[in-house]
Amino acid sequence: MSHAVSGLPVGRGLLFLIVAGVAWGTAGAAASLVYRASDLGPVALSFWRCAAGLVLLLAARLPRRRARTAAAAPVLVPLGRRLARTVATGIGLAVFQTAYFGAVRATGLAVATVVTLGAGPVLIALGARFGLGERLGRGGAAAVVGALAGLGVLVLGGGGATVRPGGVALALLSAAGYSVMTLLTRWWGRDGGADAATTSIGAFAVTSLCLLPFALAEGIVPHTAEPGRLLCLLVYVAAVPTALAYGLYFAGAAVVRSATVSVIMLLEPVAAAALAVTLLGEHLTPATLAGTLLLLGSVTGLAVAETRGTQKARETPGAGLTA
Repeated sequence: MSHAVSGLPVGRGLLFLIVAGVAWGTAGAAASLVYRASDLGPVALSFWRCAAGLVLLLAARLPRRRARTAAAAPVLVPLGRRLARTVATGIGLAVFQTAYFGAVRATGLAVATVVTLGAGPVLIALGARFGLGERLGRGGAAAVVGALAGLGVLVLGGGGATVRPGGVALALLSAAGYSVMTLLTRWWGRDGGADAATTSIGAFAVTSLCLLPFALAEGIVPHTAEPGRLLCLLVYVAAVPTALAYGLYFAGAAVVRSATVSVIMLLEPVAAAALAVTLLGEHLTPATLAGTLLLLGSVTGLAVAETRGTQKARETPGAGLTA
């Protein structure tokens, strides 16, 4: 499909996903700074991230609604179907984030990251093939394998990782939540009823409600000696890697093949590694450099293949139906 029914070109969708992946990569560094400045826990931070992101998206939605009053009528989706989409996406997002934080606590950041982000593309590729009829092709399959290899080198190259079965199970659960969220967004985007802003607002509302009791149990109000710094960090986390990134993600994921989406999102650990070196003072190792190059090469290859595929679909009637 060269365009979604909503009219977003695939090339712009790819750009949206790249920006979203890089923005997600900054969340880890920001979270590390939040932990240094306060006693806020990971679940409480995730709650404030979604709740504040929801407020920002609602504030940005108002002027857009006024500007679109004279525009063409959008594709109407029955209320029951919209509610089902909102709940499903929100639950998928809640499982994705919360299970990942649990995996980090149980088995460490390295193993949790490589299992979650490594299993995600595999689950999505399988789901897209058998559920959506999207063919990855040999080049796409090679790019996915290269991306997974790059992720493994990037995250585990430093050694010292500890594998615990409970943490691995939570990481796989997180990958399943992410996969379901991505596949559903792509599926709904095909009929033109998936609006990125509406999807993001609904997902954040459901996720905030799901996380609220766990955040209350963990401690929802932080204690800090630097309230100004903490507030700035929380606003950044809510604005850039949350409201902006997820809005772009849902828009791009509706028009780009699901397997391509999953690989492009592996830009997150690349951005996180770059910030760890430049902002947090960590050392650039050969493994970090090699893994980054493998990931970037795979993402570039898939983006080029996606663009060429949509161009062929435009030139050949009916070709985009099986892309």
